[in-house]
Amino acid sequence: MIRTGADRLCDDAAHLLAGRHWALVCHAASVDGHLRYVFDRLCADPRTRPTMLLAPEHGLFGERLYMESVPDALDPFLGLPVVSLYGDDADSLAPSPARLSGLDAVVVDLQDVGARYYTYLATLAMTMDACAAAGVPVIVADRPNPIGCSAVEGNLPRAHLKSFVSWLPLPNRHGLTAGEAARLHASTLPNLDLTVLPCEGLRRDMLWPDTGLPFVLPSPNIPTWETALVYPGMCLLEGTNLSEGRGTTMPFFLFGAPWITDPRRLVATLDAWRLPGVAFRPTYFTPNLDKWAGRRCGGAQLVVTDVHAFRPLLAGLAVLAAAIANHPDDFALRTEAYEFVHDRLAMDLLLGDEALRQDLLAGASPWDLAAAMGAETAAFDDARRPFLLVPD
Repeated sequence: MIRTGADRLCDDAAHLLAGRHWALVCHAASVDGHLRYVFDRLCADPRTRPTMLLAPEHGLFGERLYMESVPDALDPFLGLPVVSLYGDDADSLAPSPARLSGLDAVVVDLQDVGARYYTYLATLAMTMDACAAAGVPVIVADRPNPIGCSAVEGNLPRAHLKSFVSWLPLPNRHGLTAGEAARLHASTLPNLDLTVLPCEGLRRDMLWPDTGLPFVLPSPNIPTWETALVYPGMCLLEGTNLSEGRGTTMPFFLFGAPWITDPRRLVATLDAWRLPGVAFRPTYFTPNLDKWAGRRCGGAQLVVTDVHAFRPLLAGLAVLAAAIANHPDDFALRTEAYEFVHDRLAMDLLLGDEALRQDLLAGASPWDLAAAMGAETAAFDDARRPFLLVPD
């Protein structure tokens, strides 16, 4: 079993934190290798007790749904204030100067899932920005990327589409740990004092089961590491009127809509593209919340057949392309506000490029869309190398 940065933080806390006034950015998956909450361990010793906890999207214990406001609170067991980093507006997404005043350090321990849309790396980066401006050092406790650090898929988001789901210039599947992403972002913040506590024993080709660590869901709809594996592609459905399976027991594996009346035809379209490492099973399901709640949806179940060959972004693009090809009059893009952005389509924020959305709607195949991203994928793969911590 590997030793995470969080284990190192807890074991070396007296050396790292004693005598400092500091805050901890953490959440439900902030546990050590024995499933003990990091904040419980650090609060047990008066010398290493933080002054406050800062909770990202979904809240301290992951009980809030996506895009649901997290209120400030007082933890009754720890007696610590829990300050929300996901409130009612975009200004709430980073710690305010008033919150940082008087602090000697901010420690960040967040479990990412390997996709740029997953908002915890945005919280990390925005916290780093605020700390750089306030002159507060940052310590990042690194964790494994559940879907491995070898494969990279996708393009870099265009600067004018920067949002909470594309805060960092990373591909859709970025192949970084949180500590590596922090090092990359710190290269743009020359005044930031950054310390990263790397994982010990981690290799780039490791998927979550290879780490020997128990998996703790970092958010309500990532209940398993396999869900994290499909997320870089299936999260794109959030930008459409397709259900991505929220409100079912298989989020991001089930997808569909009431207007898909022939799931077999949909799956035949998907099968014709001969996607690697994946199969699709025609089915029906009824979500109990979110899109199409209480409505019977036709669609399919995505089944990963080879975790190493599987390309999640390619599969997600294929699901969208198949829905458009079979139901051009029913498929629609989400137009409501998305992650505090009101003047851009959610699909543009997720894809990071309006041209990709236009090509998708015009009938481009998933293979062509993925190929259009290929040059940026390769360029990022080279550009990330100076910031890597995990060996091959």
